[in-house]
This record gives sequence, structure tokens and C-alpha cells, in this order.
Amino acid sequence: MNFPVWFLPQTGGGLLIAIMAITHVFVAHFAVGGGLYLVLTEHKARRDNDYQLLEFVKKHAKFFMLVSMVYGGVTGVGIWFTIGLIQPDATSKLIHTFVFGWAAEWVWFLVEIVALLIYYYKFDAMDERTHLKVGWIYFAAAWLSLFLINGIIGYMLTPGEWINNHRFFSGFFNPTFWPSLWFRFAIATLLAGVFAFFTTAFIDVESFRLKMTRYSSLWCVLSVLVVIPTGYWYLQALPSAPHEILSVSPTIKVMVKLGAFSAAGFILFLTVFTLFKPRWHSLISAVLVAVCAFGMMGSFEWIREADRRPFVINKLVYSNGISVDQVAQLNQGFLAQAKWSSVKEITADNVQQAGAELFKLQCYACHTLDGINNDIRSRTATINFNGMVKYLTTMHERRPFMPPFVGNELEKKALASYLVGTLHGKETHVFEEPQLNGNLGETILADECTACHGAELVMEWGAALTADEVRAGLLSLSQIDSAMDDYSGTPEELAALVSFIKGEPVEAAPAMNGATLLEDECTMCHGSDLVVEWAASLSADDVRDGLLHLSQIDSSMEDFAGSDAELTALVAHLKGLDVAPAVSGQIYLADECTMCHDADLVLEWAAQLSRDEIAHGLKHLSEIDSAMDDFSGSDEELTALIDYLVKEAKGGTQ
Repeated sequence: MNFPVWFLPQTGGGLLIAIMAITHVFVAHFAVGGGLYLVLTEHKARRDNDYQLLEFVKKHAKFFMLVSMVYGGVTGVGIWFTIGLIQPDATSKLIHTFVFGWAAEWVWFLVEIVALLIYYYKFDAMDERTHLKVGWIYFAAAWLSLFLINGIIGYMLTPGEWINNHRFFSGFFNPTFWPSLWFRFAIATLLAGVFAFFTTAFIDVESFRLKMTRYSSLWCVLSVLVVIPTGYWYLQALPSAPHEILSVSPTIKVMVKLGAFSAAGFILFLTVFTLFKPRWHSLISAVLVAVCAFGMMGSFEWIREADRRPFVINKLVYSNGISVDQVAQLNQGFLAQAKWSSVKEITADNVQQAGAELFKLQCYACHTLDGINNDIRSRTATINFNGMVKYLTTMHERRPFMPPFVGNELEKKALASYLVGTLHGKETHVFEEPQLNGNLGETILADECTACHGAELVMEWGAALTADEVRAGLLSLSQIDSAMDDYSGTPEELAALVSFIKGEPVEAAPAMNGATLLEDECTMCHGSDLVVEWAASLSADDVRDGLLHLSQIDSSMEDFAGSDAELTALVAHLKGLDVAPAVSGQIYLADECTMCHDADLVLEWAAQLSRDEIAHGLKHLSEIDSAMDDFSGSDEELTALIDYLVKEAKGGTQ
């Protein structure tokens, strides 16, 4: 917000960074592994007096120099150019945090350039021992560049203790530093073999081509044997456990599939074209292997970036450049504090312009306008104004990979007005109260549901169900999809929504009656007086806990299995209390846990533990995963959550 926005509505800045960065990273890893490939192969050639192999090394050195120095150097500068324009806030923080790290990296990069130029141009003019030393100097400088860059980009994902102490080495030697370093080095040696296939394809002598094909294949095979364990080590060090990463963002699922297909293709082509049938090796097979390797590398980098969302620097800067520590202040009024905004105060005359400014400053970092990547127009086509305002209010909670809206209520409405009114020509009401027009159920459907999917999908779902099933489904939407919240409107609003979906009159469900529940659920086996006497000596929380664990009092009784609302009504009747909202374990689980992983994962974990073990685990979540915070709710909330986990995961057994 302190820098102007380079606005490319149909392209988007994120796509430019991805194209530039992924291709550069692909070549940059080759620049490290390829250096080791050259010097070891030259050493082998000179040791064996193999002049044919030595000539191959010289030719490959030229190819290596052109790819790594020319393309790698140009795209390296291009990365600085693009991130400086598209993510200036984050770039500034990286420079200021690691200024001496960057200085050291540029020294090693200069050493790489000089050493590589000497290595190639003095290949035949320098004595063998000195020439090999130059090769080792190049490789050492390249590896040290990887060492430095790895620490800085690892900090962006896992800043670790730097968040608390702001020390250089706390950020540099972050939680993913070592696994990432060796994983990337293994990838670098893998790519050394991959790129060697290009030079190998142009060898005229068939016997020597077969020999070098197998030799380069061995580099790939040995590297894969290191990539697998170091990759697993790296995944374990990420903020989200590996099985949770899939739930962070829909785009990650796509990239996981791309990476899997690319890996399968890589193994297929590697084994067929280079190991078992090296005679089939050609420029075409070299290209196929390289394309698959690029798919693996690209999907890994994309997933790594996506796992950082909604941040560009984890827990420090959101992906739209807004610092986390500025949010509270900016919520008082974003536009007035945005240095490059053309609108400082919203009026009826400039509300659409204000919305456009908010889109550029808060949404454009990830969304395009009529572009190929995250097009905002298509993603907002089904939403009305009220629905958009509500969606912006809970956007970060519903989609934790998206940053929260930052600004006051009027600015939120201005952005909603731009997204709904300007882009789609729909009615908006920023400064006046909305007027209820038409069917209440239709209005609720538009306001509550269409932010994520079209109304047609809801109508199709409801068409196959009875009115009671629709009502039950709306009250338990989180069981249909963990990304949805259970409907929480009034009984009258729920009835209106069910009525609209089914196209038939539906009466509102009666309020919960504790006396009726007592008669229906308890008096079949014993008088109601016995239950009232039992409850009289207990607190309301103890009564609630007892009803949920009746089988412990008497094995012939079943634990109370009604809804939270019914349980609250029954407890209130037994204790003579006013009915108050219950502390719902299910709601607490949805609010506090499912932002990072599915509820099923928590239930599977709880199913293996006793009640006391669950309580201990919730209080010490940071020991299970350092990315999680220990449970910090009230005792009542903890009890409710444990009750729900035991009931759902263990069928009421303890």
C-alpha cells in the first residue's frame, strides 16, 4: 500500500512472477548440479585418459554456459524486476532483513561467472590440475549461492523464531532450511543428468552415445534415491502436515496431479529411453524427459508457494502486500492511509472508483480481470450485493488461503459494489438500507449461498429431498462440505429458505421445549422427579456432561444423542435456567480446527485416544505440530469439544 500498483488486469502480476521464477529456478538448479557433473566427468576423463569423454565435457561446458549464464542470468535479473514491481513491500522487507545475505550471494554469483568463463575458454590452454581447480571453484560458488538463496526463500515460508527476535540467523536457519537445502541439491544433481541428455543426443558415435546415455541416467537414478527421503523430510518440516496441504487451496490439488503425472512420465521416459533402451535415446526423448522434469519442478514450486498463502512472507506480509501488524490500524480506514490511492474518502459519487481502487490494492495480487488466472468476473457472477458483503466479512475464515478484507464497513461495501455493480451491473445499496423485495427465501438463498456456488446447484440438491431432509441438510452443511458453515438463521428464515427451495409452504420449527424433551426421552424408564433430583445437586455444566455420558451412570442407559439446541433446552429446564446458546463442540471444531485441515482428520486422531489423552493433546497441540497453537478456550469449550470428539469418533465410548 506504500507503493504504486503495476496494474495488468488481464495478465496479473502473480502469473508473470510464476513464469519468470519457475523457469529461472529450473535452470538455476541445473547451474549447481551441472557444475558438479562437469568437474567429476572431466576428472573421470583425465584419470582414464579418455579423450572422447574429455571432448564431450568441453562441448557440454559450452551448452552449460549458454543455458546457465545467459538464460539463468537474464531471468535472475527478470525476477528482481518483476517482484520489485509486483510485490514491492515484500521485496523491500527481504532486502532489509537479509541485506548482507544478498551481498554475499552477489559475490558468489560473480565468482561463478568468472570461473565458468575461465573454465570454458581456457579448457585446452590450462594445465589439467589448475583447470579442475577452476571447475571446483565454480561448483563451490554455485553451491554457496544455493545455500544463501535457500535460507532466504525458506524464511518466506517458515520464518521461525525470527518473528519473535528479528535476528538474521533465526530467519536464515529457519525450520525448513536443512531439509530444503539437501532436497534442492538432490534436484540439482538430477537436473544435471537431465540436461546432459541434450548434449548426449548429438553424439555421432553410437557406442559412445550409449555409454554417455547410461552415465547420465545413473546421475538421475542416484539423485532420485536422494530426492525421495529428503523430499519427505522437507514435507514434514512445512507448516502444514503433508496430508493437510491438499486442503489449503483448490489450485494445490491441480498442481499435485500435475506433479504426479510428470513424475510418472519422468520415470517412464528415464527407464525406457535411457536405461533399458538407450538406443532409442534422441533429441526427442531428451526433450520429453526435460519436460517431465520441468513439470515436477514447477508443481513443487507452485505447491510451496501456495502452502504459504494467504501470505507472501508467512505470518508477516499478506499476499497483497499488507503487513499483518498494520491490519488493525487500516481497519479504521484503508483508503485514507493508502499512499497511492486516488480516492481518500468515499462518497456517493466516487463509490465505484473507490471499489476499483480497493480491488487493485487488495485483490489484484491474486485475481485478474477477464484473464486466464483467477478471473474475478467469473468468480463473482452469481453473487448479489448482500451476499458479497457477507462473503467479504468471512472470506478469510471460509477460505483461509485468502487474506482478510482490510478496511472499514463502508469500504467493504464499496468493494462489493464494484465487484457486483460495476462488473455485473447488479443492484447495489452502499448508503441506504436494503429493501426486501419478493420472496424472503429467495433473498436468503442469494445472500447466503451464491457467494460460493450458483443457486441452481442448491435447487438441484433440494429437488431430490423432502422438506425435512432439506431442513436437516441446511443445519448440517458442514457435514456435506467442511468448507461450508451450518445454517444459523432464525427458524422463520430457515423455513422461508426451505419453502423456496422446495416450492411449497413450510412452517417454522417450534422452539425447543425442555419439559417435552424430558417427557419424551427420560420418563419411559423412570419418573421425571428422579432426573430433576439428580440434576439439583449438580451445576449446569455437570448436568450437560452427565447427559452426554449417561452410559457411565448406568450401562442400560444410552448417552443423550439429540442436537446441541435440544441438549441446551433440556439442561435449562432441569436447572430452571433461561435457554442460552450452548457451547457447541461441533461449532468449535469447525471454527478453530477446519481452517487448516478437515474435521475427519481430528476425529481419526481422537478415535485412537482416551478422553484424558484427547484433553492433554488439545492442551499441547504445539507439541504435535509447531504450526498449531495450544487450545486456549474456556473449560466449558474444552469439555464441549472433547464431548463432541468422543461422541463422533468413538460412538460415546470413553
